[in-house]
Amino acid sequence: MTFSPLRLALLALLAGLLVWAAFDWVTDQRDDARRERDSAQSEVKGLREAARISGEMLAERDAIDQQNTTELNHVRTENQNLRRAVDDGSKRLRIRATCPASGSVPATAGTARVADAGRAELAADARPDYFTLRDQLALSRQMILGLQQHIVRVCQR
Repeated sequence: MTFSPLRLALLALLAGLLVWAAFDWVTDQRDDARRERDSAQSEVKGLREAARISGEMLAERDAIDQQNTTELNHVRTENQNLRRAVDDGSKRLRIRATCPASGSVPATAGTARVADAGRAELAADARPDYFTLRDQLALSRQMILGLQQHIVRVCQR
């Protein structure tokens, strides 16, 4: 079976068109794959940067927490030492108080005055409340300082 030159040319042209269409399809597939790869690489880069920033923020948060916890523990230790010293009598807990000279003692009292007994001191049953307030004040102070540092060093970053 012999083919005429016109049929051969037409067959060659058809084969060429099929090859060109297949090549174009493969090229489009390659370009799509490259775009997807570039998009994925860009997303990975963004995620890595977000993870790095998040890690730095967590480290900063932990440093702030560690610093404030250390300071709070130091203040509470000092408070406990003061409480023990007051309890065993080696230190006294004094309060600043004054007695008004006039108005509180009637003029008819005359010579029935009590001598100055020394400085005013906190009553024994009020001491635990005083130390509890000192602990709560130290805790509140450290919480406020920690939150302020967190806002400045982490949130406003």
